[in-house]
Amino acid sequence: MTRHLLEVDDLTAPELAHVLDLSELDPPEQVLEGQGMALLFEKPSARTRNSMEMAVLQLGGHPVTIRPDEVGLDVRESTEDVARTLACYHGAIGARVFEHAKVERMASVVDVPVVNMLSDQAHPLQALADLLTIRQQFGALAGLKVAYVGDANNVARSLAIACGLADVEFRIASPAGYQFSGADLDRIRASGTDPVVGEVAAEVVDGVDVIYTDVWTSMGQEAESSARLDAFAGFTVDGAMMGRTSPDGIFLHCLPAHPGEECTREVLDGASSRVWRQAENRMHAARGLLTFVLGQNS
Repeated sequence: MTRHLLEVDDLTAPELAHVLDLSELDPPEQVLEGQGMALLFEKPSARTRNSMEMAVLQLGGHPVTIRPDEVGLDVRESTEDVARTLACYHGAIGARVFEHAKVERMASVVDVPVVNMLSDQAHPLQALADLLTIRQQFGALAGLKVAYVGDANNVARSLAIACGLADVEFRIASPAGYQFSGADLDRIRASGTDPVVGEVAAEVVDGVDVIYTDVWTSMGQEAESSARLDAFAGFTVDGAMMGRTSPDGIFLHCLPAHPGEECTREVLDGASSRVWRQAENRMHAARGLLTFVLGQNS
C-alpha cells in the first residue's frame, strides 16, 4: 500500500519516532536515486522550497519545482489529472496548497507517495522538524511540555497531534474566536494528548519547556490583519513570558517572523531561541520522512 503524509497522524507513534531517527541518518539512504520528485506550489515559500529541494538531492533524487503560474489546479486541469501526470515522471509528489482537500484528492488517485508541504488544515513537515529540534535540545520527548501562543492554525494543529504521538504535553493560549474547533480537539485527543486550552498566555506557558508561536496573519488572511492585531494584543512572546518557562526553556517559531507582533526581536535573537536550528531541521525532517515513506512503498 502506498504511504502518504497528509497529516502527522498518518504515522503511528513508533513510526514518528523512526522518522526522527532517519532524519539524523548520516549518510542518508539514496532512496530517490535516479528518480525525480515533483514539488508543486500553490503558495510560495522560501523555507519549504529550499528544504525540500535539498532533501531530495541528498537522497539522490532530482527535485522539480512547479510554480503556481505553471499549473492551475482545477483551472487549467483537474487536481486529479495533474497528480496522475506527475506520477508518470516522479517517485514522489509534494504539494503546498490552499485547500487540504487537494492533497487528499491527489493521494486518492496515484500510487506514489504524496507529501503535504502545507495546507489550510495541516503542516506535518513543520511538526516533524519541531519535534526533531526539541528532541535534539532535551535528548528525549516524553514528559516535556510545549505551549503554543497564538492562532490555533494549521501549524498549531499539526504540532498538537505530533505532541500527542510523542507523549508531550501540549498547551495553547489563543483569544476567543481563534481557538481550535471541536473537531480539531477530538482529533488531537485521539493522538494521545488532552490539550490545555486557555486565553491567558502567561498562565498557559507557566513552567513549560518550549514556547512556540507563529505569525498572527498568515498568507491569504491579509484582509483580516487589523482585526487580528487587535485580537492578539497581549499574546506577544517577550522576555517576561520566556521567564515563566522551565530553567532550560526554549523558543521556537516556524518563520517568517514579524518581530513586534507575535514575538519580540529580543526573544527571536535571544539565547533561548532555537529558530535557526528549527529552520535547518525542515531539511533533515523532510529527508527522514521521504526515506520512511519511500522505504514503505518499495
